[in-house]
Amino acid sequence: MNEGAVTLFLAGDVMLGRGVDQILPHPGDPALREDYVRDARDYVALAEAANGPIPRPVDPSWPWGEALPVLDRAAPDVRVINLETAVTRDGDFAAGKAVHYRMNPANLPSLVVARPDVCVLANNHVLDFGPPGLAETLDCLAAAGLRTAGAGRDMVAARRPATVPLPAGGRVLVFSFGMPSSGIPDSWAATGERAGVALTAAPTEGAAAAFADRLRQVARPGDLVVASVHWGSNWGYAVSRAEVRFAHALVEAGVDVVHGHSSHHPRPLEVYRDRLVLYGCGDLVDDYEGIGGYERYRDDLRLLHLVSLEPGSGRLTGLRMVPLQARRMRLEHASAEDTAWLRTALDRCSRDLGTRVEHGDDGTLTVRPLRPGPAR
Repeated sequence: MNEGAVTLFLAGDVMLGRGVDQILPHPGDPALREDYVRDARDYVALAEAANGPIPRPVDPSWPWGEALPVLDRAAPDVRVINLETAVTRDGDFAAGKAVHYRMNPANLPSLVVARPDVCVLANNHVLDFGPPGLAETLDCLAAAGLRTAGAGRDMVAARRPATVPLPAGGRVLVFSFGMPSSGIPDSWAATGERAGVALTAAPTEGAAAAFADRLRQVARPGDLVVASVHWGSNWGYAVSRAEVRFAHALVEAGVDVVHGHSSHHPRPLEVYRDRLVLYGCGDLVDDYEGIGGYERYRDDLRLLHLVSLEPGSGRLTGLRMVPLQARRMRLEHASAEDTAWLRTALDRCSRDLGTRVEHGDDGTLTVRPLRPGPAR
């Protein structure tokens, strides 16, 4: 990465529950209430049918596989993931939802091993086991020394950014909020009296202005600001004009990176005013292997996003995306052929946003803006 830059590792959805939880050293209750699957171990069987046997129990580092040595070599200053599962033994299945995710708190070493600095929680699964499940999730993550953003015991706590001090001085602020377009029920919104997530109703001008007000209240000169947004559909590359305008408004308000997620596969990228917008990072860790129906999106291919920012200004100085593949519920390096497929898919869908995706060094992908943007 660029010398002297601040490097962020940004991940999409990390789901260590359900089938992943079942292969870890302390599997929780496997009972599910899905239409077709009633036992989480069936997701292990699907993965094994697709790619071969999975040992049990696996080491806590198993789901991350080759991602961990890549991160060790990159040595990012800050690591941010979207933790898309409750961490709880408590609570009842949330009504009205087709899918529920939870991991046994005893399996938290499988999260801690990746050393996340911030777990963003404003997503459509953190309350899968109701307020009691959220309360245990928050307690477990805090006890493990993990910062959170996007969910809390009231609206003030849910909206509060996570603050990460940088080794050379300065701070990274990570804001987390989600939108109903990702499947977050309106009833999950935190209020003054109710625990929940930081929910933004839609990507509107008013919502961007409200965020700008919150940012002005907490930001200091020189802070690097990440807005982590759970939004949009699970599948497809289309980005709405409203989402693009909203992302641009966040940048104009002082955000240095828009960290979008919710889609099961990577979506378009954009460099706007020298700031990076990731409209959808795609999944990183989950138990979706062997599930059919959307093969054309190649959701088995995953990306580690390593973002370099200029200290103080937040200007994007580099992006390396490391392609990986999920096999046997473990991340492996993607082949050259699969890396080329991913580059082509991302390049095609990012062109309308003025961005090209190109091959980088050592099998990585990078971006190149087609046109310079106005200064912020």
